[in-house]
Amino acid sequence: MNKPKKVALAYSGGLDTSIIIPWLKENYGCEVVAVCGDIGQGGEELTGLKKKAKATGAKECYVADMREEFVSEYLWKMVRAGGEYEHKYLLGTSIARPLLAKRQVEVALESGCDALSHGCTGKGNDQVRFELTYKALAPHLPVIAPWREWDIVSREDAIKYAASRNVPIAQSTKKIYSRDRNIWHISHEGGALESPANAAPDQIWMLTTAPKDAPNKPEDVTIGFEKGTPVSVNGKRYASAVALLETLNKIGGKHGVGRIDLVENRFVGMKSRGCYETPGGALIMYAFRELEALTLDKSMAHYKQKLALDYAELVYNGLWFTPLRESLDAFFDKTCENTTGEITLRLYKGGIEPICRKSPYSLYSHAIASFTMGAEYDQKDARGFINIIGLPIQVRAAVQKATQKRETTKKR
Repeated sequence: MNKPKKVALAYSGGLDTSIIIPWLKENYGCEVVAVCGDIGQGGEELTGLKKKAKATGAKECYVADMREEFVSEYLWKMVRAGGEYEHKYLLGTSIARPLLAKRQVEVALESGCDALSHGCTGKGNDQVRFELTYKALAPHLPVIAPWREWDIVSREDAIKYAASRNVPIAQSTKKIYSRDRNIWHISHEGGALESPANAAPDQIWMLTTAPKDAPNKPEDVTIGFEKGTPVSVNGKRYASAVALLETLNKIGGKHGVGRIDLVENRFVGMKSRGCYETPGGALIMYAFRELEALTLDKSMAHYKQKLALDYAELVYNGLWFTPLRESLDAFFDKTCENTTGEITLRLYKGGIEPICRKSPYSLYSHAIASFTMGAEYDQKDARGFINIIGLPIQVRAAVQKATQKRETTKKR
């Protein structure tokens, strides 16, 4: 690769991307354009970001508010799909990377950059998510991945490098957790969490109250959906998807909802351990499943569960900008045509319990489901389908019995 003149860097202001700016200038002699997206990571991470990037050596720093796009065009699609990776992970980091990479590509093309760069390690999933997006949107731009080139091999090395270049960072050798935050969740990795034998330290949690310290009185919250999209909380309709999610984050966080501790299978093949907090997302996904239990028939519900696993893996592996994801979204939109209604959940010390389920499209029939006998369902009909379904079982049992009888006769 010829040395680029101008590189667009996916920039967060964290340890890795902070030291990449001087490293790119030293090793490639190029200008660096830092690109950051506001996806709800909070004011602390964004405050002074442009100033810090330029002080570290960036020629320009672009920060775009992408919160509404993130929630409406990415998170809500994932909710309608029921995407959940390996039974627990609500894909908070995975779903954000394609959007950030898309914005990085847009800035690169607009500002005349001739290369792209990111701070993802060669062991992680994010390198795949960023670079697959690059390939989909700007396949002609070469990619510089410093973690696959430089001689820095640990976060301790990175901290030393930052100190030698006077790069201000929040991490230290005593505070070395790696975190990723957006409006959907926050992830915690590294430090004591690297050993699955260690319990997650109490101090790592940032968005949720410890369940033991949560209010002693339960709280009920009602979430309203229209065609699978969250639209209201406790009867209040929200024009802003961001405001709705922020409201549920506060409610869920107060009651210690949405914590998970997960050993997961990374895309690159290794296992890793991380802790995630997704308070509002946990409430939304729980309520969504309860609503679908009313509105989907058995065959659709079960088939959707299978495709939801594929969708979650697709998102986890960074395959957002693909025809397959678009096609699956079309299927899930169809399944959600009648996913409209309200679900009331009771929250108590980290737990979630469904209290009330309502939908104008509910397929639940009290007349049929009731234990009271009625004309809508003739219980004598059950004999017929049991006999038909059971015919292969019955035949097989008869053959086995006859075979055993012949073998017994031969032995005599």
